[in-house]
Amino acid sequence: MARIGDICEILDSKRVPITATERKPGPYPYYGANGVQDYVADYIFDDELVLLAEDGGNFGSKDKPIAYRVSGKCWVNNHAHVLKPKEGLDVDYLCYSLMFYDVTGLVNGATRQKLTQADMRKMEISLPPLDEQRRIAAVLDKVSDLIAKRRQQLDKLDELVKARFLEMFGDPVANPMGWKMEQTEKHIDLLSGFPFDSTQYTEYGVNICGGLIIMPQKINWEDCKHWNSVEGYEVYTLQKDDIVIALDRPWISEGFKIAMVDEEHLPALLIQRTARIRAVDINQNYLMYCFILGKFDVHCNVTGSLVPHISAKDIRSFLIMLPPVELQNQFSAFVEQTEETKATISRGLKKLETLKKALMQEYFG
Repeated sequence: MARIGDICEILDSKRVPITATERKPGPYPYYGANGVQDYVADYIFDDELVLLAEDGGNFGSKDKPIAYRVSGKCWVNNHAHVLKPKEGLDVDYLCYSLMFYDVTGLVNGATRQKLTQADMRKMEISLPPLDEQRRIAAVLDKVSDLIAKRRQQLDKLDELVKARFLEMFGDPVANPMGWKMEQTEKHIDLLSGFPFDSTQYTEYGVNICGGLIIMPQKINWEDCKHWNSVEGYEVYTLQKDDIVIALDRPWISEGFKIAMVDEEHLPALLIQRTARIRAVDINQNYLMYCFILGKFDVHCNVTGSLVPHISAKDIRSFLIMLPPVELQNQFSAFVEQTEETKATISRGLKKLETLKKALMQEYFG
């Protein structure tokens, strides 16, 4: 085992934070604790480095790394430690060693945990011969590349569906094909969730779907809470292909928090500050993409300074195009076919992610 302070040059003293208003746009990445934050006109590093979160990092996460690799010209702020491996240490091996390092007992701070340089220097990693380090890094690189390719395939399929929608119906805001437009309230069954008592959650049982696990076009079921039964709450029971929307904090950097419920994670119950939308006389898949592509975020009257939220009124008053149902159904068939392809790719992706975790555990414990 070797300490980070002994096997790396610590370049923290060269970091320079720049406020958002002072940054001049340019081609060089501006890095923080968890990756690129901006692109700026100048750089302070031009090397093969590993950046390790100092504060604001994904400390304690099993899925989000606390370290990442950078190469070439870049700028780093004061929220990431800057590590340059000394002779005998491979930079990629160093990065993999630190990505999911257990920093329990090293970080401190009640609201914003911080890994000080002094504690960071004490962190230890195994240090096999350089050739073995490179072999391990090469294996993990291959698996990581395959994972990245699978994710790119999923992203491209999502873009394909959006392109198909625009081809068949035109832009849902401009409505270039002149379809009849009406408010959604005439065509949907809308339901707000129930205020389940968090003190009564169970370790296993019926999934609870709420705004915290709803992401843009997906639901993070692995992070959901559970209830003991649907008995007495049948009205709040979700069905396959129900559309769910987060009413509180409805947007994140990746987009609008709206998704469809899949059959695999049923039964599930809807919690408060979340809305369920079920189409009545239009196609559910078609309706979903009306929300995704129809600039629903611009339409909403977002209120609340501490907790931004939208209302059921925003959903009911949203204007949608009404092409013939037969055409909507044709689009839906294309969506379902694409979803089958995505499901196959996703299964392969999960296997690769499981393999990578197993290898990381084998190599780094």
